[in-house]
Amino acid sequence: MPVDEKKLTEREKELALEFQASKEKLRESSRQVAMVMDLNKCIGCQLCSMACKTLWTQVEGREYMWWNKVNTQPGKGSPKDWERKGGGYQVLFGGKVRDPVRGELPTRKDFGDMWKFNFEEVFSSKAGDKHLQARNPDGTEPDWAMNWDEDQGGGKYPNAFYFYLPRICNHCTYAACIDACPRNAIYKREEDGAVVIDQERCKGYRFCLEACPYKVIYFNFVQQTSMKCIFCYPRLEEEVATACARQCTGRVRFLGFMDDEKGPIHKLVKVWKVALPLHLEYGTEPNVFYVPPLSPPRLDEDGKIDTSKPRIPMAYLRYLFGPEVEKAMDTMQSEMNKVRSGGKSELMDILIAREWNGMFKPFTKDPALLERLPEKQTKA
Repeated sequence: MPVDEKKLTEREKELALEFQASKEKLRESSRQVAMVMDLNKCIGCQLCSMACKTLWTQVEGREYMWWNKVNTQPGKGSPKDWERKGGGYQVLFGGKVRDPVRGELPTRKDFGDMWKFNFEEVFSSKAGDKHLQARNPDGTEPDWAMNWDEDQGGGKYPNAFYFYLPRICNHCTYAACIDACPRNAIYKREEDGAVVIDQERCKGYRFCLEACPYKVIYFNFVQQTSMKCIFCYPRLEEEVATACARQCTGRVRFLGFMDDEKGPIHKLVKVWKVALPLHLEYGTEPNVFYVPPLSPPRLDEDGKIDTSKPRIPMAYLRYLFGPEVEKAMDTMQSEMNKVRSGGKSELMDILIAREWNGMFKPFTKDPALLERLPEKQTKA
């Protein structure tokens, strides 16, 4: 329930300010690593998801986890209806205190449970007698998963539409999970601002998942701790880009430090202002940004192009990316027109990303050159 600050006593206000100060220490970082994803280039191939899955979520209890996922928009996503499950912050005392909002805790089935398959039954039966089937651990038939509504969109023929939305932890400047954790197990790394969970301190209360408005935290039912995307910080420490960025075949992802004024992140977010956060209204100040998708033209009743309004409703894009989305799209369209007329555009050069290594500075080292750890250490 929202707090009515007018009803708080002076002592309660003092305690709130003290609590905020203690959490600010957990949010301190000297730099902030960030990511920009260009939704005009994402083809939904899921290579990013598989790269993350292969690298980070093969340990027992992580079978159902997808720290990186690619949702189809508009859709219910993963966990199911995550945008309606609440979380984020209520801002109090003129911005001095951000009180985490307790949202709904998604169930295992909302994410898509750790399915079991009838492999033995299929292999031991006569050809064609049995087919592969998935079941939840309790024997019920699955009714949701990470890509359950993939390629299903909105609108009506002939103006139906959809686009892909890759999602990871946003490594927010004001991460609600940090404030919600009573164990102080969640903090931002000082060297790069990545939000991580101390597995030794975590006791599995899952208040972090209730408070996270993006619902990107998972619970390991075997280890009884919360887990999530760690921004591949062991790779960052070696100047190697994240697995999802390196494996992206569409050159969708830009990676770098926000304060690098010559880098693409700073230019796309701060200079050109075409990269926007997802659901800024949650109050967490995400450090993952999106270049919004341009619309294909609409068709009228006769099948002719109708340019009176975009196929993807602007109201829906405002819902996702906030009121600045129209300016961002106008800027992109203007720069595209400039290039089509024979001119040059720094923005278009950045987004086209002809030289992919420039998308990741300073994380440009080839991961193949790294010394590999023994298998036992990598699975610890």
